[in-house]
Amino acid sequence: MDVVVVESPTKAKTINKYLGNDYKVLSSYGHVRDLPEKDGSVLPDEDFRMIYEPLADKKQRIADIAKAIKDARHLYLATDPDREGEAISWHLLSALKEQNAINDVDVKRVVFHEITKNAVLEAMQKPRDLDEGLIDAYQARRALDYLVGFTLSPVLWRKLQGSRSAGRVQSVALRLICEREAEIEAFVPQEYWSLTSAFTTPKGDTFEARLARLDGAKLDKFGLTKEEDAKRAIALIEAQDFKVQSIEKKQAQRHPSPPFSTSTLQQEASRKLGFGADRTMRTAQKLFEGITLDGETVGLITYMRTDSVQLSTDALNACRAQIQSSYGDPFLPDAPRTYKTKTKNAQEAHEAIRPTDVARTPDQIGRFLDDDQRRLYDLIWKRTLSSQMSSAKLDRVVAELSSSDDQIGFRAVGSIITFPGFLKIYQEGKDDPSQDDDESGGLLPPMAPNDPLKRGEIKPEQHFTQPPPRYSEASLVKRLEELGIGRPSTYASIISVLQNRNYVRLESRRFIPEDRGRLVTAFLTAFFDQYVQPDFTALLENRLDEVASGSLAWKDVLRDFWDPFHHVVGEVQERRVAEVIDALNDLLAPRLFPPRPDGSDPRVCQLCKEGSLSLKLGRYGAFVGCSNYPDCRYTRKLDADPNEPEPEEQKDRILGVDPATSEEVLLKHGPYGAYVQRGSGDDLKRSSLAPNMTTTDLTLEQALALLSLPREIGKHPETGKPIEAGINRYGPFIKHDRFVRLGPDDDVLTIGMNRAMVLIAEAATKGGRPAQKVLKELGEHPEDKKPVTLHEGRFGPYVKHGKINASLPKGEDPESLTMDAAVALIAAKAAKGGGKKGGAKKKTSKAKGGKAKDKAS
Repeated sequence: MDVVVVESPTKAKTINKYLGNDYKVLSSYGHVRDLPEKDGSVLPDEDFRMIYEPLADKKQRIADIAKAIKDARHLYLATDPDREGEAISWHLLSALKEQNAINDVDVKRVVFHEITKNAVLEAMQKPRDLDEGLIDAYQARRALDYLVGFTLSPVLWRKLQGSRSAGRVQSVALRLICEREAEIEAFVPQEYWSLTSAFTTPKGDTFEARLARLDGAKLDKFGLTKEEDAKRAIALIEAQDFKVQSIEKKQAQRHPSPPFSTSTLQQEASRKLGFGADRTMRTAQKLFEGITLDGETVGLITYMRTDSVQLSTDALNACRAQIQSSYGDPFLPDAPRTYKTKTKNAQEAHEAIRPTDVARTPDQIGRFLDDDQRRLYDLIWKRTLSSQMSSAKLDRVVAELSSSDDQIGFRAVGSIITFPGFLKIYQEGKDDPSQDDDESGGLLPPMAPNDPLKRGEIKPEQHFTQPPPRYSEASLVKRLEELGIGRPSTYASIISVLQNRNYVRLESRRFIPEDRGRLVTAFLTAFFDQYVQPDFTALLENRLDEVASGSLAWKDVLRDFWDPFHHVVGEVQERRVAEVIDALNDLLAPRLFPPRPDGSDPRVCQLCKEGSLSLKLGRYGAFVGCSNYPDCRYTRKLDADPNEPEPEEQKDRILGVDPATSEEVLLKHGPYGAYVQRGSGDDLKRSSLAPNMTTTDLTLEQALALLSLPREIGKHPETGKPIEAGINRYGPFIKHDRFVRLGPDDDVLTIGMNRAMVLIAEAATKGGRPAQKVLKELGEHPEDKKPVTLHEGRFGPYVKHGKINASLPKGEDPESLTMDAAVALIAAKAAKGGGKKGGAKKKTSKAKGGKAKDKAS
């Protein structure tokens, strides 16, 4: 019996049905080896020796595959048909060789571009050897990402307190987002005016036209810059009669867009469906691996990680047949359309993303799909079919109108679709709708040159120029692709990394950099500018492509990168933190110290009038503070308006004197909120305010009560242990053996025994936490058939299998969680000794149970 190894257990079952009983198809569940996430996994001084280790949760998987091939003649490595898939096959083969499991087994690589019976059987007839060029390119990319991450991140941590990490590709994407935000902040709106007027033809038909000429000269966008200009133009227009000067008619065509590549699928799914890149790829993966249709599991789309926009001859013929039968001959062009990608560094070994059978219309199979799958399949099906349809035809009419003295001109533009062509089923979305041609309207009424026109009401309209829009997921992916940064398979992980590290946030589907992200970008721009330049990163991608093609040695790429990079890192390590702060003050000056309305120095402290304002780095983030600290306590958050006067409630003040100690009790403000303070030195006592308190209404009695915390509420009637109430960095709590958070309606100063006992009892339910809500039954675990369920926990969603609870990674959509992903999470938790109560704690490193496409570290 021959053995075939794929990545997904779902795909394994489907392919085993296609191949029959002479084959045993197993799954690797993604990568089986990787570099340990510690220093010393890549050794530049030993010619970049890389030390790989089997992933803890994959050791048994490797052993199972080794056992299966013991009596096999052939081992077919059928991981995904991309660079990462090639690397997974190589890692698995290397791990099997280390166990002396290969022996006389013939090992070949096969690739399945679609999971259909014919495609799988055809692929099995075309085995090949592993592609050494792709493997070398993978090793070079993995080493670069490791060396940057493990060399640069510690420098960042030491010099920029509160930062998380930096990466080779992600840092460039973050720079793009931060630079766009800086453009928006620096943008100065420019006023301009436009004039439109209604005109009536001799036959009584009315239409609108826009002012295009004034004083005998063409009027550009900023021809009327203020209201006085508009009023002057109106006065000139009202003094004139108008006629039709010329009519220009021409037929235009609009051509369809090519079929989807990975990046264009992510962009269009973001525009039309509101999907993030990660959600798009997870849904596409499921459509590729297979959906059960009337008892048979079949892949519905081709492989979803591709740069290609080409379709196979069979696919072209199928599309043309579908177009002819569904829409008729007028919608079928004379010859198939061919497309060529414009993407930098494109790898066109595969087809575009398309349905495996266009005869499976969305209406026919929609009932077998969940909502995300149905919507994405509909998008792919329509895009593929429309790419082979006839062009749309439009009649465009431009009417030029002139005043009697020929010094003033209006223009009216009309267009109408005379034949919809591909627009009958699909039209590509836009990232910025304002880019549409706003002059194009409906069909203009019949008119001829020299026809007199009756002018109607003139409508002036004020406008202001708009700043460039923030990046959406779609426009960021598009920009990364244009610059040649990363690979299509990395875009989803780049975006996820930036969000998970709290460098950016999404608001109204647009990226806004957090203060932490802007500080990191400023630091990298100040001290590692070359390495976060888009051009440098794109050039490195080009060199990695040369390695993949076999024209460049992978270790030469590493040597050329490492020596100068390591030298720069050494120089930055020698710099004092004060030098770093000075550099950041200069780079971020427009944001931190904008000009003041009175023209005074924006760096002079507003409170003491003597100190100099500067960026400060604290345990919980960055803020602006005064150089005269502690004599001057002025602080403000980075996102606060520096020109706003200090509110009265933000000023420190004396609340009174503690009668027990005769010490002053102060209300003070720090960068992280208000607090009360009494005493000094060893006797200093501080307490944060409770959530239900305001600084304006705070009394001395409340402050003394806060300073007396923690307080004993009483003794537990069963254990006899004290129950205490207090406030810590996480907020108000009660404590009896363990901490229990207080609810928003509980007052830490007044909560009594009855309420405390209720909270303790609720917290003790089910191993110390309230019973958690079951969100979904995912099905039976493939190994022991026990149920796998999805729950809503106190700290977020998690999956449960027996006694193992595994948290979902941050940002993971619980509704889109598949059984395969759940099984991988459970396996990873079990390998770490996860039979404990409670969800798995999230590691800062990538989840090791699955496949990380071209890691965006």
